[in-house]
Amino acid sequence: MIMETNRLILRQWKSEDYQPYAELCSDPHVMRYFLTTLSREESDEQANKFRRLITERGWGFWAVELKSTGQFIGFVGLHYQDENSGFPNVPFIEIGWRLSSAFWGQGYAPEAAQKALEFAFEEIAAPAVYAFTTLQNTPSQRVMLKLGMVNTHQDFSHPLVAKGHLLERHCLYQITKEQWLKKST
Repeated sequence: MIMETNRLILRQWKSEDYQPYAELCSDPHVMRYFLTTLSREESDEQANKFRRLITERGWGFWAVELKSTGQFIGFVGLHYQDENSGFPNVPFIEIGWRLSSAFWGQGYAPEAAQKALEFAFEEIAAPAVYAFTTLQNTPSQRVMLKLGMVNTHQDFSHPLVAKGHLLERHCLYQITKEQWLKKST
């Protein structure tokens, strides 16, 4: 399945996406709100997981490419967080993104994420979609606000981050189907 926006294509991963994805995941600037950058092996494993989940479910963290050039720029999509994840309000559908820094500030993340929200609400009938990030990650929080998401004020300690670590505390944003419909019309 392929989804299109004005400037982007959201699609299944291809083998040629792995090298630029590895470059993206090894960039300290892109990964500054994560615990560490990823090695080539780790980024390949992650891309394989994304690819497998899309094959199994028909949705997930889709590869994003520019319509104008066919260039891979990162991923945007959806992920299921189950009741064992350690996050507030689970189970839920999460929306997330990671783009190469060369493509920041051009509105690509909200454009692709809006398409992912449309899929979440119209195709898989999610009642709400959540997003979370470190408290310091104001760029991603701005994307969440552009999407019409609201802060739930349920800040939490990420279960996979060591106590006291600078990136331990996370915020949780949400948009319901009703909120999305109001914003979309």
